[in-house]
Amino acid sequence: MSLVATHPESAHLRAQLKENVVLKHMAPTAMAELEPLLSVVDCHKGECLIRQGALAMEQYFLLDGILKRVVANQQGKAMILRFTDSGAMETSYAAWRLDTPVPYSIMTVTKARVAKLPLPQWVAFLDRHLDLKQIFEFEVMHLMSEIMAHTITLHLLDAPGRVHRFMRKHPELTDRVPQKELASYLNLSAETLSRLRKD
Repeated sequence: MSLVATHPESAHLRAQLKENVVLKHMAPTAMAELEPLLSVVDCHKGECLIRQGALAMEQYFLLDGILKRVVANQQGKAMILRFTDSGAMETSYAAWRLDTPVPYSIMTVTKARVAKLPLPQWVAFLDRHLDLKQIFEFEVMHLMSEIMAHTITLHLLDAPGRVHRFMRKHPELTDRVPQKELASYLNLSAETLSRLRKD
């Protein structure tokens, strides 16, 4: 783990951060202020970045790879809430604001690289840059509404409808998310998903 500023690939990392859904709106002076706070972490496939129930929280900007939000019950039954692609972000901001434990885990689906910082530091940074805070909070609400739409989809659409909706809304992920993970997200068996994708 190293800071963006001292990383051997710092120029490439800066270019990736400028493409992030939230950070692309930042002024160069604000980016220069944020950079020394960001650590870069290379993660293996299946690695857990934050575990459900955690109290210490971080803000993640995904540079490469795919992440997932997963919620599990006490019996270990898990549900994937969303996938995150490079250029997007992952956060537990709502839990931090509500002073509750993180209600889900954030895990890697593929090998991944993230830039991260502790959530209290990110919130303090946002409080100094209120225009960015507004953009960030809008993105948090967008993610929450996306998860709600997915949950409704699981209840209201049949299996072919769920598959076609995902392929229509997320064509960039269709062939990059492993079949087993995608089947779990759509509440299908891998065999059913395979058959429906051929139809």
